[in-house]
Amino acid sequence: MEKQEIIKQIEDLKAKKNAVILAHYYTDTDIQDLADYIGDSLGLARQAANTTADIIVFCGVHFMAETAAITSPEKKVLIPAQRCGCSLAESITGEDLRKWKAANPDGLIVSYVNTTAEVKAETDYCCTSSNALQVIEHLGKDQKIFFTPDKNLGAYLNKKTGFNMELWDGDCCVHERISSDMVLDMHQQYPEADILIHPESNCSGDDMILAHPKTFFYSTAGIIKHAKESDKKQFIIATEKGTLHQLQKENPEKEFILVHPKVICGSMKKVTLQSLYEALLHEQYQVVVDPEITKKAQLSINRMLDIG
Repeated sequence: MEKQEIIKQIEDLKAKKNAVILAHYYTDTDIQDLADYIGDSLGLARQAANTTADIIVFCGVHFMAETAAITSPEKKVLIPAQRCGCSLAESITGEDLRKWKAANPDGLIVSYVNTTAEVKAETDYCCTSSNALQVIEHLGKDQKIFFTPDKNLGAYLNKKTGFNMELWDGDCCVHERISSDMVLDMHQQYPEADILIHPESNCSGDDMILAHPKTFFYSTAGIIKHAKESDKKQFIIATEKGTLHQLQKENPEKEFILVHPKVICGSMKKVTLQSLYEALLHEQYQVVVDPEITKKAQLSINRMLDIG
């Protein structure tokens, strides 16, 4: 089928089956343009929790679809492509958290939402890059906290709050490529540009980058908001390449420069129009979470949604 015919078929199936298409900012541009809602992890979690659709087609990586299945256990959640993994989510297990809890009975575990359902079930509080600061400050400086799995986001939070959280040694293989030297080199080339950085980036705990007057750290949604509200005309974007699509659509008169051409998540790009059509047509690749894990994981996710 031609592209427009596939899109029409998807729209028809969506209406017939009362389905909603949720997509992350890092997915292919065709998917972003077709989605009912585009967002970062927090926004997508809220949409999944509140939708009245019978079927959620989640265009993203597997842990995101799992989160949707946890927040809406009565819905059918489909992921349109297989083997959409995440290096960050795969860096830690529920057993790792159980061992830490046994050794630290007075401690709390805060897990970034980029984790498996099993890890969320062993977590006290989930967070996203949008609300991690609020979650940590809510718990207080005197509370012993184990922050998992992103060492870069954790280092950023420790610097911002003055806390001394214990950090798991995990990272997003895409944002791990974004170094301080890379950011500073781009600033030399574009000295007037604001530098918008996702806190999963390798440079997020660097005092020199944190103190730089042109750098701003945000979730993906925060990066888009800053660019829209700013009077600046030029921005260096230090996050996954797919974010440029929405930035350019919403701000056609502004210039967006990717910090490096290879900041691309291959897993996010696995969802295509064809795979989306086939997922809806056959209702295939359903994401199912064990009811006991769902029940335990809902507590940490609901705490995340309640805080901000």
